[in-house]
Amino acid sequence: MKKLFALIAVFGMLMMGASVFAQDEETETPVTEDTTQVATEDVAVETPVSEEVVAEEEEESGLSVLHTNLKTKFIEGGAGFMGAVLLTLIFGLALAFERIIYLSLASTNTDKLLLDVEAALESGGVDAAKEVCRGTRGPVASIFYQGLDRADQGIDVIEKSVVSYGSVQMGLLEKNLSWISLFISVAPMLGFMGTVIGMIDAFDKIQEQGDVSPTVVAGGIKIALITTVTGLIVAIILQFFYNYLVSKIDSIVNKMEDASISLVDLMVKQNLKK
Repeated sequence: MKKLFALIAVFGMLMMGASVFAQDEETETPVTEDTTQVATEDVAVETPVSEEVVAEEEEESGLSVLHTNLKTKFIEGGAGFMGAVLLTLIFGLALAFERIIYLSLASTNTDKLLLDVEAALESGGVDAAKEVCRGTRGPVASIFYQGLDRADQGIDVIEKSVVSYGSVQMGLLEKNLSWISLFISVAPMLGFMGTVIGMIDAFDKIQEQGDVSPTVVAGGIKIALITTVTGLIVAIILQFFYNYLVSKIDSIVNKMEDASISLVDLMVKQNLKK
């Protein structure tokens, strides 16, 4: 199920990015309308236009202008480097969304789980508590199950098992974060590389003309800097998602550690009762 969510996230981001690579030239068929003028001497017919319709038309016009400007800047920056920067954004967001879904499913109400496990231990013993853990999703329930599965081997073994399996669950929580961090670093680098190559191209044009033309220099520098701006924007967007994921993982890990200590204390109490 988790792999399915990841595939859906990647596919969705790729479909969103595919529209950017479409051709900029679009054929528009002119629409001719037959207008019939009706001569009226004293009566004028006015069609009332609601404010909502006007607002929707303005919003659609603004989105259309924004879309056109983005496509223009994408083409000016060069399809090669701009496409590479865009791919880092697509794959970075896909991995970020996959992690968000995974961490949302990994979140567990640890207080309720502890109460359920304690009640199951008192009523049905270790087997009943293990059944409670089987029916609960998340890393905390998995850690509890590993500890309860070794309940007959002593407190030391239970504690070592909980700590060891907690490290395994922490690794699963942090999966793919290194790739997101890589995309954060690569996006500005690709932008800077595009800028350097654009500057080289601008100086080549100056050399061909034999004269420093402000138009050539300004146009070349503007086009070269577009890739840098795009790379920085992509890195900023991915950095927000990365920090959110790190804070989410830290929260889950803290709950895991607190719950693990509570489980060990609970098992100590159970052994003392025996």
